[in-house]
This record gives sequence, structure tokens and C-alpha cells, in this order.
Amino acid sequence: MYLPYNMKIAVVGTGYVGLVTGTCFAEVGIDVTCVDIDENKIENLRNGILPIYEPGLEEMVNRNVKAERLHFSTNLGEAVKGTDVVFIAVGTPPGQDGSADLKYVLAVARGIGENIDSYCVVVTKSTVPVGTAAKVRVELEGALAKRKANIEFDVASNPEFLKEGAAIDDFLRPDRIVVGVGSERVEEVMRRLYKPFLLNGHPIIFMDIPSAEMTKYAANAMLATKISFMNDIANLCEIIGADVNMVRRGIGSDTRIGTKFIYPGIGYGGSCFPKDVKALIKTAHENGYQMKVLKAVENVNETQKEVLFNKAKKHFGNDLKGKKFAVWGLSFKPNTDDMREAPSLIIIEKLLAEGASITAYDPVAIAEAKHTLGKTITYAKDQFEALVDADALLVVTEWPEFRSPSFKVMGHLLKQKVIFDGRNIYDPAEMKQIGFAYYCIGIRTDHEEPVA
Repeated sequence: MYLPYNMKIAVVGTGYVGLVTGTCFAEVGIDVTCVDIDENKIENLRNGILPIYEPGLEEMVNRNVKAERLHFSTNLGEAVKGTDVVFIAVGTPPGQDGSADLKYVLAVARGIGENIDSYCVVVTKSTVPVGTAAKVRVELEGALAKRKANIEFDVASNPEFLKEGAAIDDFLRPDRIVVGVGSERVEEVMRRLYKPFLLNGHPIIFMDIPSAEMTKYAANAMLATKISFMNDIANLCEIIGADVNMVRRGIGSDTRIGTKFIYPGIGYGGSCFPKDVKALIKTAHENGYQMKVLKAVENVNETQKEVLFNKAKKHFGNDLKGKKFAVWGLSFKPNTDDMREAPSLIIIEKLLAEGASITAYDPVAIAEAKHTLGKTITYAKDQFEALVDADALLVVTEWPEFRSPSFKVMGHLLKQKVIFDGRNIYDPAEMKQIGFAYYCIGIRTDHEEPVA
């Protein structure tokens, strides 16, 4: 099979996955067209205005647009003509029952089938349940049949493993590239496409398509499990008087366990872990199997998002009416403006329901917070403005700028020297020494009574 040296690809969907994917392929010299039905979003992208925050992405987009390797379009038909590979990277929002909604994925597949004019590989990049690639193939075949077009194509699965806040590095220097294929022909195309990323020894793993689809869910479910397990251990540590940080160091030194994803906190959020855990539980249920461990993981996580609120309520004698709280951090993790399933939303909701008021600060997520929370809270221009006359501070997201603040200044600004730290970024002994009432996760401080 002849493959041109310079490949041409299209990426349908300019959300987090699609935009990072298209931009990183352009960065290594591939001609890329990113497609979206949102005309305003495409016009903004052409003008260098991105719909998401991701460190380094804006500069990379602008650089590749200027080099005429990266293009943006609302015309799917034009974008897929003459392409070697078309990625489907549209959203798969969870339904009320936890299942992934595939209507956007399948609609794109039909659109591709209605417009391709030569052999290409259609790749599912969106996180999709096992069996989705087969459904994509059916849609493509149906669209081609309506056209009475005898055009060959292949379908592949290429799940993404991008960490928000480190997505560019993850894509350019991946731990592994997983590709599900059904023939040597499509494997050859995908190997050629990823060749620039393999030069430094990054592994590409080819497997059957159902296994590739499952790999994405299994990976996120395992990471979510580690987080919930450690939070469960942290809660027990507080009850019995153990120090979860010492426990974490003790188990993390075991190479079978490792140090990643065993930091206690206030639960996971974002666009991947909550949705993927729910989808995997739903897939199992549809196939007559119960994911007992993952159900527990999900339950622990939902409960953990309330821990900081519960600590605040207990500290103030179960009466939060009229209390003012400062909140540092709104995004579900640092280096992103993503607030989907963020613990901050649960904490803020519960505080407001108790009659408290909130002034919040986040380095990049304020605009998203205003869209999500509206005028229910007040937004500060910096972290210290949020503290003025507050009865307590809640640290919700571990942004680097929160790690070494001036506690002297904080003590003057706060009405009461109280900190509820959901990310364990301060030293309890130091906080006690400088006169703060300090609450964290998995360590029972002096002013906390054991919880039965």
C-alpha cells in the first residue's frame, strides 16, 4: 500500500481531546484540519482564542496556524476529502443512568461516510464503551450504501491518555500509545501516523479493537480506585489517630503500589474519572455483571467531596448561617479551568444551603465558575482579597501559588484564623505554632475529636 510521506488528517471535535490531538499532530509536521459545528468556536480558534485552558496549548495552536499546518473548519465534508485518517473526538456525555451518550459519535460517523472520497481510517478518539467501533462501522457502511459509493475504509480505536494540565507533554512524550485495529492495512497507517512519536522509544501497543476500548476505561477506573482507596484509609486514620502522610510514604515505597494517586484529598472530579467509572459500571450491568469494587469507589468519592464541609460545620457548632468562607481553588485540579464534577461545586452548594456566603479565587477558572455558579458567590481578583473578613479559609485546589502564602498577612485578613485544607499542603505542626485552627485530611489535629 502506498502511503504519502506527508499525511493529511482531520479531527472532528475541538474540545479538550480534539484540540490537543490536532495541535500536537500539527506540531510534528502533519497537515491537520480540526472540525466543529460551533461557528463561534471555530472563528475564535482562527483568531487564537481557545475554548479551554491548557498550559502551552495557545502558543502551539498559534504557531501551527501560522505555519499553515493547522486549520479550523465547520465544513466536515471538505475536511475529510482526501484524508488518510479521520479522528472522532466529540463528547460522550453521561446519561442519567451513567451510560455514555454516543449520538454525537455516530452522527459524525454518518457525516464521514457521506463525504469521504478515498480510502481512510476512521478512528474513535473519544472515550467510548466497548462495541462502539462496530457501531461506527455500521453508520459508515450505511452512509456509503445510500451514496452507492464503493469506497474502502477501516475503523480503529485510539483512546487518549491525557492528563489535564499536562496534556501536551503526555501527547508528545506518551507512556504508551494504544491502538485497536482489525487488519495489517490499518495498522500500517496508524504506525506511519505515530512514527514521529516513536523515535524516542515511546511504545505503541497494537491490539484488537474491543481490548483498546476497554483499556481506556480500565486505566481510569484503576486510578480512581487508588484515589478512593487512599481517601478511605485517610478517614480511618483520623478516627484511630494515625497520620495518613506517614502511611502513604510507607506504602508508596512498595514498588508494586508506587507513589502516584495515593495522596488523600476531597475526591476526584473532571471530565474522565467520574464519567468513565459510571460508564464501566453501566456496561457491566448491561452484560449481567456487577462491578462491586467500582461501585464502592464511586460511593467513597461522592462522600469524600463532603468531608471539608462536614469539618467546617462541626467546627462552627453546626451553625453556618451568616458565616463567610474564603475558597481557594475552583477547578477540579491545578493547571486547568475544568470544573466538571469538581469537589468545589459540592462544597459551595452545601455551604450556601446552610446560609453561608462565599468569596472564591482561582488562577484560571473564574470565567468557568461564573458560567457554572453565576452570582451565587463572590469572586476575588486574587487569593488574599478572598480572605477579607472571612471566618475561615477552605483550600480546595492545590494550585502552586497556594503552597507558601504569607500566613502573617492571612492572619490579619481573616476574621478567624481557621483553615480547612482539602489537599494537605500545609504542615499541621507549623499551623499550630502560628496560631491557626487547622483541619486537613487523614490527620487528626489537636482540636478535632475522634469521629465514631
